[in-house]
Amino acid sequence: MIDIFIILLLLTLIYKSNITFSQKYRIPNKYLYHLHYLLAYHVFFSLFYGWYIINFGGDSRGYWLFTMEQVKIADPTWMKYFGEGTTFILWLTYIPSKVLGLSYHTGNLLFGFLGFIGIRYIFLLVYKYFPTNHEILGVPLFPTVFYIANLHFWTSGVGKDALAFWAIAWFLFSIQQYKEKWWQASIAFFFIYMCRPHMGQALIGGAAIAILLGTDIKRVYKFGLAALALIGSIYMSSYTLDALKLESFDLETLEAFSASKSGNLNTSHVGSGVNISSYSWPMKLFTYLFRPLFFDAHNIVSFISSFENLLYLWLSLFIYKNWSPEALRDMPLFLKAGMVTFIPVTLAFMNALSNLGIAMRMKNMLMIYFLLFCFYLITHKKYTLYLRSLDRKKFFQRRQAIIDAKKKNAI
Repeated sequence: MIDIFIILLLLTLIYKSNITFSQKYRIPNKYLYHLHYLLAYHVFFSLFYGWYIINFGGDSRGYWLFTMEQVKIADPTWMKYFGEGTTFILWLTYIPSKVLGLSYHTGNLLFGFLGFIGIRYIFLLVYKYFPTNHEILGVPLFPTVFYIANLHFWTSGVGKDALAFWAIAWFLFSIQQYKEKWWQASIAFFFIYMCRPHMGQALIGGAAIAILLGTDIKRVYKFGLAALALIGSIYMSSYTLDALKLESFDLETLEAFSASKSGNLNTSHVGSGVNISSYSWPMKLFTYLFRPLFFDAHNIVSFISSFENLLYLWLSLFIYKNWSPEALRDMPLFLKAGMVTFIPVTLAFMNALSNLGIAMRMKNMLMIYFLLFCFYLITHKKYTLYLRSLDRKKFFQRRQAIIDAKKKNAI
């Protein structure tokens, strides 16, 4: 009974918060409806995620039932689970699972609600800061890109994936509005770091670089914020290395760490495994970003992912055509920070993850920002050409007015 009460209460609160957010940011009703649709869509994926894990296995259920073999706690109590990584998720789930006795499906919905809030943050940022929209085959990219299945699947269940995605989105949402929400960025960073220390380290460094490169922050704030982020990154680095049991942050060490984390699944005999050891760097990058494609599909999840990866590939082909210094200059801070973080994380993972299923899961935290990067370049170019056409139109109108005036005076 308590499961139903909590689910209905949170569902009602999130539904009403959609309306509040829309009113605050003056989002039209047609996009408010999409937020409601996305909420229902995400709830479906939370239920589907639970069914999938129960039938095909995964760490998610172990987090809720406390059967994680890699975590052994003598005389377990709530605070004894507090720590980075896996233990932090166990610490979060202890009260709802062990104390309240909520079911695993309820747990998926609880984490799924966090995932949806992360999606909503990005939705609002795109609506507010992208100059225009773009269509492919008559379908507008906004808000269509927010219906991508993997975006919802990996953020709809118990585990690090939903929590990390939500915290990263919250962090980027907060630094975009740094004057009012800097304190929220601090809280969001705490969750990122405790969930995945290496992602927290990458994100704080990415934010510092993005702030220095950005033009949308006044100089009086820029160097203070950048210095704060850089100092935080340097200060946290030793703790991150201790948490990950690493000696340094060089690329070779990070690749070895990623490979060890993926364990036995990183082999070619596993369903979605590929032998990347013989691949060139461009091929490794292509495999990480755009596979599985249809010829790789071995189940329904990878088949659906093929359509999404085809969209990623299609949009990436327009980067060179639409790239410009002006586009990078005008890019909103959240997207700059997301992309600066995306690049080193991609370089590390593409050399270590030879299992396409694990790659889909790991890249989901940041892949949306790569998609939005491609989308933004297209819309910026489109909007720039529109403004130039207006300038030309005004020029010819003024010239014609002068000609008409001269003719009138001559008469």
